Amino acid sequence: MAVQADIVLRNGPIWCGREEGVVEALAIFRDKVLAAGSDAEIAPLVGPKTRVIDLKGRLATPGLNDSHLHLVSLGMTMGWVDSKPEAAPTLQALLDAIAARAATMKSGEWILSRGYDQTKLDTGRHPYREELDRAAPNNPVMLVRTCGHVAICNSQALRLGGIDENSPTPQGGLIEQQNGRLTGLLAENARAPVQAAIPAPTEEDLIAGIERGGRYLLSLGITSCMDAAVGQKGGFAEIAAYHRAKRDGRLPVRTWLTLLGDDGRSIVPQCYEAGLISGTGDEMLMIGGVKLFLDGSAGGRTAWMTEPYLGDDETTGVWMWSDAELERMVIDAHSKGYQLVCHAIGDAAIEQLITAYEKALAAYPDPDRRHRIEHCGFSTPAQHERMVKAGIYPCPQQVFIHDFGDAYLKVLGPERALSSYPFRTWFDLGLKPATGSDAPVCDPNPFPNFHTMLTRQTWKGTVMDEAQRVSIEEALQAYTEFGAFSQRQEKVKGRLVPGFLADVAVFSRDLLTADPADILKDTRCDLTILGGEVVYEREA
Repeated sequence: MAVQADIVLRNGPIWCGREEGVVEALAIFRDKVLAAGSDAEIAPLVGPKTRVIDLKGRLATPGLNDSHLHLVSLGMTMGWVDSKPEAAPTLQALLDAIAARAATMKSGEWILSRGYDQTKLDTGRHPYREELDRAAPNNPVMLVRTCGHVAICNSQALRLGGIDENSPTPQGGLIEQQNGRLTGLLAENARAPVQAAIPAPTEEDLIAGIERGGRYLLSLGITSCMDAAVGQKGGFAEIAAYHRAKRDGRLPVRTWLTLLGDDGRSIVPQCYEAGLISGTGDEMLMIGGVKLFLDGSAGGRTAWMTEPYLGDDETTGVWMWSDAELERMVIDAHSKGYQLVCHAIGDAAIEQLITAYEKALAAYPDPDRRHRIEHCGFSTPAQHERMVKAGIYPCPQQVFIHDFGDAYLKVLGPERALSSYPFRTWFDLGLKPATGSDAPVCDPNPFPNFHTMLTRQTWKGTVMDEAQRVSIEEALQAYTEFGAFSQRQEKVKGRLVPGFLADVAVFSRDLLTADPADILKDTRCDLTILGGEVVYEREA
């Protein structure tokens, strides 16, 4: 008896991959793609128990892969005070939201908030600690900038972190003062004492974050993701939380775990001792790479540049490590068999990282290790040549152009800002750029990301170097096949071909023919299939 499909999708364009193109029908058996082809070819696979899904002209694609986000943080911050520009467009609205949360809490309980962008506030500046003091006089407050690299703390939070006017500035950090007084702004490594004063999350908190964030991703057509710094919130306990979430059916999406490797807070020694190296696990939960942070964010003026930021001849950003320190950490992880997945945004940080990768690859050659540069925002042509030669891949978030492009112009000027995140260039060089959101830095909603790839427009409509635009097929390839490639899983997922994982997203309109403005405005994910099971259906 012939195999009969569990699910068949038909009556709409099904984009199977860049080379495969569009087919009329797709058959799924158990957790894999059974066949893709014309209606006539797939019809014999429909049996009495087959669920036939009528696409009604909507587009189906491989499930999207958000190649760089923070799943635990995304889920946990969904319960914080929302200070994103949409929720709090003015400083007063932001302070009112904090005051409203304070009114519901006991004295001394922490108020955490994330998402503000000072360049989009009506005041055009960061909030001050005294303003947070007035909004929440009886609670410690930490307000995290959208980029996740800068925090504003009120007086009580600073006191709990043991930070005062005489505190020394740590390497790779910034404690801002004006006229000899703390403003409350802490950047990069300077935040650690305050973060240490916040009660550590329990295992249940971590699992609830994984589950909540993962369910949200499924509602957007995202079936795979990379958690970009496992250990940041709960140390090595996050590994246990992920495995328990998977065991208990509370891991909604395929997750590739990137281990925090920075000296002083690395979980790599414990993972290595436990046999958890790159590639350990299965298609649902896998150990990916090791993450080191080399700099901060451009919008927060902490990305490490060779030339100073506008308006301040002294400031070139924040660098985290000496060359010797970085090279020691890189070669240690590389020699242990790990893929490296390191944060470098400014051209100076990218330069330092490429050099460290080249030295590690020279000492322990591996032509297909696929070390990645996360973000890679301000890379240069000379750096691209070295990346091609060494097999080093960029992993950018094109939605940064949408959310932060105007801030880049403000802090860096047009010459550096407009050409940032050069997506077309990377495509043409064969560097297979994946894409993602860095959530909760940006919302994981893929449609602003698609819009940016197609138009290079910011949220304000500024065009950031239209020569870096790509086609919709290329944008989809970045979100699917290249995402799988960045995780060394391109033979398993990322395309809808027989034998590959049956991960499918169905969108409310045909992205292949849609106007980019419509994609941004009101496209939704209608249906998500993970491993042959319908895991999300949007209510009509």
